Amino acid sequence: MSKKGMTSTRSDIQDIETTLLLQGIQQTYGYDFREYARASVIRRLRKFMRDHDLPTVSALQNRVLHDSAAMSKLVDTLSVNVTSMFRDAEFYQALRKHAIPRLQTYPYLRLWVAGCSTGEEAYSLAILLHEEGLLEKSRIYATDFSDKNVQRAKSGIVALKSMKTNTQNYIRAGGHRDFSEYYSAKYGQVIFKKFLSEKISFAQHNLVTDQSFNEFHVILCRNVMIYFNKKLQEHVMHLFNDSIAPLGFLGLGVKEAIFPTSFRKLYSEHGDGTRLFQLVN
Repeated sequence: MSKKGMTSTRSDIQDIETTLLLQGIQQTYGYDFREYARASVIRRLRKFMRDHDLPTVSALQNRVLHDSAAMSKLVDTLSVNVTSMFRDAEFYQALRKHAIPRLQTYPYLRLWVAGCSTGEEAYSLAILLHEEGLLEKSRIYATDFSDKNVQRAKSGIVALKSMKTNTQNYIRAGGHRDFSEYYSAKYGQVIFKKFLSEKISFAQHNLVTDQSFNEFHVILCRNVMIYFNKKLQEHVMHLFNDSIAPLGFLGLGVKEAIFPTSFRKLYSEHGDGTRLFQLVN
């Protein structure tokens, strides 16, 4: 057999083993990673295997299917936790310009941050609403499939060393106050002020397996669907479409678009590539 053929065979075997692992995880724990982008999943599985001295996917499967603590660690590895306050400042500028005037016409607002990671985006949204005079009549629902992420987000604590970047993002996003008004610093950490956190409800929710749970005027799911394959992207878009209020706003990541194509006619985009969409049909 040629070297190319051997490489192809190893790749096929690895793909089969990965499929069996993901099926086992879904059947045993209910976490469904089967429709995540396969290259991203394999990369993160390899990292976990290196970190825990597991030589094969079969060894990994044996470990996590018989050890719930190991499974919890694997979930953390498969979670995508790259986030910051006011990430992609142009998006928040578009939100202020295009969504806020519409949101000001409602007596009460429900907003959903789906895939909230460790909470920075939920607190960013709360700060923006506060500055626009809307926080008092708002309820933000921040959800993630990782309970560890949810608990960390709920604490409202982030590393002090991240605040330089967060402050720069806040200014670029149109913030017009002293950013330090929104948190207290102590022992190398900052904690967000209570008037922000009391307007946010944190909960565990899985975009893959769970259903719509309310109707929302704004849904943010930014830099999450790039890790899903097209089938799962379509599933999540159906979920959001079932959850968004008439003329509601949907925020996606800068590298994401409306999926699938059939949804494009239902939404118009505000701004130049900011990925802020509004339901119009």
